[in-house]
Amino acid sequence: MHKNKGLFLIISSGILWGASGTSAQALLHNTHLSTYWLTGIRLLCAGSLLLAYYFLRTRQNIFAIWKDKNMARQLVLFAFFGMFPAQFTYFMAVNYGDAATATILQFLGPIFILLFLIFRWHRRPTRLDVVCVFFALLGTFLLVTKGHVSQLTLAPAAVFWGVMAGVSQASYTLLPDQLLKKFKAELVCGWAMILGGLPFIPLLVTSTPPSFTGRDWGQLAYIIIFGTAVAFLFYLSSLHYLKPTTTSMLSAFEPLTATILSILLLGTVFSWIQVIGGVLIIGVTFLQGWYAQKVMQMKE
Repeated sequence: MHKNKGLFLIISSGILWGASGTSAQALLHNTHLSTYWLTGIRLLCAGSLLLAYYFLRTRQNIFAIWKDKNMARQLVLFAFFGMFPAQFTYFMAVNYGDAATATILQFLGPIFILLFLIFRWHRRPTRLDVVCVFFALLGTFLLVTKGHVSQLTLAPAAVFWGVMAGVSQASYTLLPDQLLKKFKAELVCGWAMILGGLPFIPLLVTSTPPSFTGRDWGQLAYIIIFGTAVAFLFYLSSLHYLKPTTTSMLSAFEPLTATILSILLLGTVFSWIQVIGGVLIIGVTFLQGWYAQKVMQMKE
């Protein structure tokens, strides 16, 4: 029963995140909205919603986390080296490319984690490590070139920001996890989002409000409420019922959703070569998750 709840939460979070990428693409491409404005309003509003939800549910002081200097320092690090760059680089990749490709390139994160651990701890890469890096690089090559060595089918800026989104996603797992052990996830993420949104406040205050249609405002509301606040809550809640290896594999519903919606609603075109490239990149996550789960079962 608990496992089924965990599966529902992680799959739902992936679908919500994927759909938010498609909504962001529609806003950025159709209204010429600033990526900075969208990132800032998303972080500040979603963070406020999470803190309000935490207070209404627990009736506890939302400022308690700041009374512990060590926890406060880790929160600031999480906000500016995890939350802020992950959200900003992803929207930049969507702005210069499309939601589907940006979300797939974001799945390069596990490879950067792997390379970091290899160089940080000076350990020799295993055969599986080599296979994962090879497939990830091959998948990226096919995705951005359609197999043609001499040309890019994506704007260089889209490739750059997509890869940076993967690096930023990797930073989540490299930060200390004491925060989530001591405080509720919604409190940590709420404050991290608000801190990450602070650099955008001068722009939000001085810029002219966008000329949105009712549909545009609806897409923005979806991105903030369901694509950010609810998606984060679902994902973090799933960790109470599922192993991290399982959640990492099932998070593939995010690029799957973004790709399907981009094709159906926004007219994004993918060649078979690009589809193969995307499958290879996402497959690396499944391969690493399967191996980690196997190792854990052997230890048990």
